[in-house]
Amino acid sequence: MLSNWSKVARRIRVPTGFLFAAFYLWRARPSLASLAWSLLLVVPGLLLRAYASGYVKKNAELTVTGPYAYTRNPLYLGSVLMAFGFAAASRSLWITLLLALLFTIIYVPTIYSEEQFLRATFAAFAGYAQRVPRLLPRLTPARIAGEGSFSGALYRKHREYNSVLGACAVYAVLVATLWLRH
Repeated sequence: MLSNWSKVARRIRVPTGFLFAAFYLWRARPSLASLAWSLLLVVPGLLLRAYASGYVKKNAELTVTGPYAYTRNPLYLGSVLMAFGFAAASRSLWITLLLALLFTIIYVPTIYSEEQFLRATFAAFAGYAQRVPRLLPRLTPARIAGEGSFSGALYRKHREYNSVLGACAVYAVLVATLWLRH
């Protein structure tokens, strides 16, 4: 059943994101303090996504170095940090609850599906998965044989700078919302 839902979840992920964005803009009631506090999650999320994107060679090799030595899904962890940072900025319990629900029904199956692909594609994935947690990171890096260092070329190839631009756009809208409501 999870396998079937994974296919649906991948297909509805982007449209659901747009619907959530509309709900977010409707319900958000930011304050200067909530905007400032949200940076404690959004900035580390952005940095983690940037760092991870400079390591991963999607579908070409199993990445086990850099942030992938701490968590199997640093890109998703960065996204979660950013999303809940923006939820904090909104000061809306409904946004936070809906975000948690959407993460559960969309991203949990998506991660499952991606792990099934990695397990079938890379023989070393099973051992890697035993040593590195799925989402919440280890405190120390797993010592797994593998090569890799951060690559600015990979960062640019994956266009991770779009996350920074998107975060700036969200903050611009939140500041405008704050300004218009006062």
